[in-house]
Amino acid sequence: FPEMNAHWLGDRILRFRRVHLGFAVDTPRGLLVPVIRNADLLPLRRLSTEAKRLARACLEGRISPEELSGGTFTVTNLGALGIESFTPVLNSPQLGILGVSAVTPRPVFVGEGGEGVEFVPTLGLSLTIDHQGVDGAPGARFLKELAETIARFDLILAKG
Repeated sequence: FPEMNAHWLGDRILRFRRVHLGFAVDTPRGLLVPVIRNADLLPLRRLSTEAKRLARACLEGRISPEELSGGTFTVTNLGALGIESFTPVLNSPQLGILGVSAVTPRPVFVGEGGEGVEFVPTLGLSLTIDHQGVDGAPGARFLKELAETIARFDLILAKG
């Protein structure tokens, strides 16, 4: 979704080939957003390792200015705090930020006639976009694909 991995520069859109993924870290000094460079090229294990390293550097006050700059898209997670829904605040000039909410059980009808109800864990996602640089439809397609990918996550891990 290259239209989501971009900056609005006031008079033009700058799209990026690589995803430099910012992620929000709550620290005693306030919110910091370190950046995982070339996140689109990293396997999940390496992505996790890099996120932990950068978050630890933020919390310990030893993050460098270079590690806090250059993000092309950001993710923020309030789900760990039990928040079920929220609207993330955009980091300008980025065109998008994804909010990840808590996993909560939701009732789903089951059976051929829908006669039963089963509670299924559901992950809430929200997307804030800058409409000056991207329309809502690409954002909706991004969220749809992300939700479908997350739903297939067990299968993806089994292949990897």
